[in-house]
Amino acid sequence: MRLFLALALASLAITMTFAQSSKQVWPTSNASMPFSAAVKADGLIYVSGTLGSGAADVKAQTKQVLDNISATLKTAGSSLANAASMTVYLKNQSDFAAMNEVYRTYWTKDPPARTTVVVPLLNEGLVEISAVVVPDGGQRVVVNPSEWASSPNPYSYAIKTGNTVYVSGLIARNGKDNSPIKGDMATQTKAVMENGAVVLKAAGMSFADLVSSRVYIADSAAFQDMNNVYRTYFPTDPPARATVKAALVAPDYIVEVTMIAVKGANRTAFTTPTADGQPGTKNPNLSSAIRVGNRLYVAGILGNTPANKGDVKAQTAEALTRIGRTMKAAGFEWNHVVEGVVYLPDLTKFNDMNASYREALSKDFPARATVGAGLMNADGAVEIMLTAVK
Repeated sequence: MRLFLALALASLAITMTFAQSSKQVWPTSNASMPFSAAVKADGLIYVSGTLGSGAADVKAQTKQVLDNISATLKTAGSSLANAASMTVYLKNQSDFAAMNEVYRTYWTKDPPARTTVVVPLLNEGLVEISAVVVPDGGQRVVVNPSEWASSPNPYSYAIKTGNTVYVSGLIARNGKDNSPIKGDMATQTKAVMENGAVVLKAAGMSFADLVSSRVYIADSAAFQDMNNVYRTYFPTDPPARATVKAALVAPDYIVEVTMIAVKGANRTAFTTPTADGQPGTKNPNLSSAIRVGNRLYVAGILGNTPANKGDVKAQTAEALTRIGRTMKAAGFEWNHVVEGVVYLPDLTKFNDMNASYREALSKDFPARATVGAGLMNADGAVEIMLTAVK
């Protein structure tokens, strides 16, 4: 009897371990779209970019989006109260205050980390929101530097869950009094990164723990000015990164950076191998991917070649081929992908992108957001950034 009980408990432990590490998928109501409403893996729930539609103004669309996300989370075993990180994409800069007015009503205290940028959106959407959420019962700790003033907007500077920290989109602002730090791209990038250091320290981490970042710049001509400052914070193995052109919500600011940090001794950087299997060329500004624990954070990958200029379908296929090589080098496969973002400057090419996208990700689709941000490569027509979990 004791032997049977021991075997049963061992079997249960194995089942529970598998359940915790396996991927659970909640499909969208539109089966033709190659993304899921939400995906749960490794103690987190990834929610696709959810668009407002039908409603005439941004207030109504914001309420509609958050209510829809709330309903999705309920089926996945969580709620908006457990949100760790939200990314808000606005179509119009002038809608920021109205969106905030509605958004803040959903969190009476301890709102999630948040990034808000202005980009073209699909259909008639005025707002799109994606999220990373902690399941019910999971750890969720608010991180706000003690010497900083409270955020003037409804977000926390960071949320920590387990060994992972989600940092809000940071701008060139003095944390002690919320005054803007004005200046050129180099000045503002330095201010943003110094702010990031303060937030990470408050969470018990540093830039050495950073695994992924997204950089939004208002002027693509200043891309290298941003890089020249940014890379000084990462002497070795910089995080995976995507950099796109987007308007910010206030004219004083020209760069915003959002970050993910994971505390893990086995943090490993990867570079995309060449088509013939040779080691790829390292980029001093970013790693093609960072693996830590069960997760792989893949940088924004382009697919442009001299032969496919302007061809979104071909560039998407090539970008995914390169991502596939990167994931394989790190020991991951397509079925491990849990969430992503597609930057598509020309949203009229949405169906062309999807045609190639679904060939690589043919079932149990990851969560995904698709927005019309500009790319740093003039010949690039699509950029794809993914997260995978084993």
